Amino acid sequence: MENSDFLDIRKRLGKTQKELAALLGTSLKAVSSYEQGWRGIPTHVERQLLFLLSQKLRQQQPQRNCWETKRCPQKKREKCPAWEFDAGQLCWFINGTICDSTTKTNWKEKIIVCKQCVVMKGIS
Repeated sequence: MENSDFLDIRKRLGKTQKELAALLGTSLKAVSSYEQGWRGIPTHVERQLLFLLSQKLRQQQPQRNCWETKRCPQKKREKCPAWEFDAGQLCWFINGTICDSTTKTNWKEKIIVCKQCVVMKGIS
């Protein structure tokens, strides 16, 4: 995640830097550093920020489950953690999902694929 993306999401959430720092469990200085590009944005902060945004957007317009949107066959659904935990709008958040017929080994690989997916397009 780029610092400009971080800033954009904070504004979309309607939060001040101080309010977002409290939500993320970090310091005001850290949030300011992420936005200025002085510090890299840790994976856990990026995930939490995207989660908060997805929840806010879900309140505004309900989303379909990923397996419906992507028309996954039943056999593939049953092997996917998003299906197992009934988290079809949060498939991008859960490691081990079977997107593009493979699982990704880490967040960095996964989020690259997810950002190209129609399920996550409205979030990022």
